[in-house]
Amino acid sequence: MKIPGFLIWFFVALALCADEGGGGAFVIPIHGDIEPSMTTHVRRQAGSAVGDGAAFLIFDIDTFGGRVDSALQISSFIGSLEGVKTVAYIRQSPEGMGVSWSAGALIAMSCSVIYMAPGTSIGAAAPVIQGQEGMQSAGEKSVSAVRSQMAALAEKNGHPVPIALAMVDYDVALVEVEESGRVSAVFMEEASRLEKESSGRIKRGPVVSAKGKLLSLTAGEALRYGLSSGTESSYSSLLVTIGAGPEIRTLEPGAADSIVAFLTSGGLQGVLILIGIAALFLEIATPGFGIPGTVAIICFLTIFGANGMLGNVGSVEILLFLVGAGLLVLEIFVIPGFGVAGISGIVFIGVALVLSMQDFVIPDVSWEWDILYRNILTVVAGLSAGIIGIVVLALFAPKLHIFDRLTLRTAIRGTSGGPLPDGAEAGQAAAEGGDYFFPADLAGRCGKAVTVLRPSGRAEFGGAEYSVETDGVFLPAGTPLVVVRVRGNHILVKQQG
Repeated sequence: MKIPGFLIWFFVALALCADEGGGGAFVIPIHGDIEPSMTTHVRRQAGSAVGDGAAFLIFDIDTFGGRVDSALQISSFIGSLEGVKTVAYIRQSPEGMGVSWSAGALIAMSCSVIYMAPGTSIGAAAPVIQGQEGMQSAGEKSVSAVRSQMAALAEKNGHPVPIALAMVDYDVALVEVEESGRVSAVFMEEASRLEKESSGRIKRGPVVSAKGKLLSLTAGEALRYGLSSGTESSYSSLLVTIGAGPEIRTLEPGAADSIVAFLTSGGLQGVLILIGIAALFLEIATPGFGIPGTVAIICFLTIFGANGMLGNVGSVEILLFLVGAGLLVLEIFVIPGFGVAGISGIVFIGVALVLSMQDFVIPDVSWEWDILYRNILTVVAGLSAGIIGIVVLALFAPKLHIFDRLTLRTAIRGTSGGPLPDGAEAGQAAAEGGDYFFPADLAGRCGKAVTVLRPSGRAEFGGAEYSVETDGVFLPAGTPLVVVRVRGNHILVKQQG
């Protein structure tokens, strides 16, 4: 059967239109500081776009930089994407800065092609750390690691390797050369060799990047030296250039990304540690399970849950935290005083919290050491503030009405050993400021601890048992005691001798 000619031309035109459309284009903004939450955002949105059949992933980069480890994770993820063309676009916008510096340059190098808008720039990708005198260049080991990654990404995607190296390494010097109308930037040593071998065909131009300087390029310079594939002022012109369809979807950070970024911020995590530690001690020190325990669980679940979304929490961190909490319980309820078990418990909890904030255990390069120091500072500040809060609560909680449910305010009219001694009821009837009193002659009596005092418990004086407390000292059962002071329903005792 012969197919009509108009149908053949119809299907040809349809195929050409489909080819020109090129599939769907998705934009993933990478704006502001490069942080771990940004890694989660890029992975989630890119995975969603690929699942929706994206043919082009456009990474709208506008950043001064950020954490090197997060940038390496993002660039590695982008480089691993298959079946989709990745495009880095440094765009000029009223609310943006029009730059792709430091970690942003590393991410741009991981894309198949780079496009820049007029007035934008890219470069200055050397890793830096926070020193005593401000931001300082990282050590040679860190520079070498980023330099190798930049060169590998440039080589994989066809970007000029000398340009990539000059953006990271202060020791790299580049010069412009022209051969047969083609301009490129080459190493200074390479230019000298080419001049000797070319018999005058190579023309040396100006220095592109001097030794001791980091390379940054404008949109025009990036196009001139082959880093940029074109200068495009808008998304519409970019879509035409790359051969994408007219429709474009922008995958802005959602509420989940904002929540993760907020929950993993150092300031909030320090506050959560403070509240969690204080609530944990309150729960352990009070009978039953109540509000403090619930608050502690919420705080630590928030910390580990938020960091777990960044891929930083595993069984090791959870196990360390549980062991630390167990040692604190052991110290408070079993072992008198506060010694090795209590201190070890705090250390275990601290280590678990620090490890939950990073994706490595032992730092290898300088930026990892910088991250470790920052995490330790956050955890130590939170733990210290929590311990101070515990001390403040111990001193002032009995005087605050909001803690009435945690303290005993009723008069003691009997004991587990029977009724109070003779005259006790008469003594209790006397009141001063509304507080009931035990027998006046109880002060100064000697007796012994019936239970462990930590620091409260029960003690026997003159054949009767009373609820007593020490001045913060833990004493084992059977310890000889003497009553120091009696006021209201509080009997303060100390060890004899």
